[in-house]
Amino acid sequence: MRFALISDVHANLPALEAVLADIDARPFDAVYHLGDLVGYAPWPNEVVELIASRGIPGVAGNYDSTVATSYKHCGCRYEDPVQEGLSHVSYAWTLAHVSPETRRFLAGLPFRLDIRAGGGHQAGEQLILVHGTPTLNTVYWTEERPAEFSLDMARRAGARAGDAIAFGHTHRPWHREIEGIHFVNTGSVGRPKDGDWRASYAAVTMGTGSVEVEVHRVEYDLERAARAIRESELPDEFAQFLATGGTP
Repeated sequence: MRFALISDVHANLPALEAVLADIDARPFDAVYHLGDLVGYAPWPNEVVELIASRGIPGVAGNYDSTVATSYKHCGCRYEDPVQEGLSHVSYAWTLAHVSPETRRFLAGLPFRLDIRAGGGHQAGEQLILVHGTPTLNTVYWTEERPAEFSLDMARRAGARAGDAIAFGHTHRPWHREIEGIHFVNTGSVGRPKDGDWRASYAAVTMGTGSVEVEVHRVEYDLERAARAIRESELPDEFAQFLATGGTP
């Protein structure tokens, strides 16, 4: 089975459309999203509508669950006071602009999804999908984390050798194998932070006795996204963030 995994769209409709077009042109058996469909760009309702219309299952990111519950903040990490202030503006804008239908969709997303690569009727490799970690969707699982951290998360998730755990949240793609367990960060479709402005998603192939992981980068209409941000009440800094791939 070959799975396409997308995460952290963050209301960037042009990026999502481009990624789905790229996925449609490749031989995938299924597509899943790993959360954070909304926030930072002006298409929260359109992104959710497209995901729903395509029937793409997925999990709740921190932005999804906080918007759904009208929590006091988005559960995001801030690198400096300026980013913290901008993040609060984004969250307030998103809360004010999501439709009741979007809020209900976000509220219905599960925390975790488990997929059996060979089907649920038999034992075998499983693909575990979360947003941040198997314990919280607000924890940042970066590549710099020690192996012990990843193995602890695998233990908490019930993962064994031959399984894969996929997640997002950090907006930086990476893949690592530890003791036969594969850890896959898909990167971000709509708001990369690794210096590459192109949308990112992961392809995971399982069920053949091995796990293969590829990260795909997709160009999209960046100017359309930037223009829409500047024409909205969202901070213009978000447009610059997209253009630089999250680098100053």
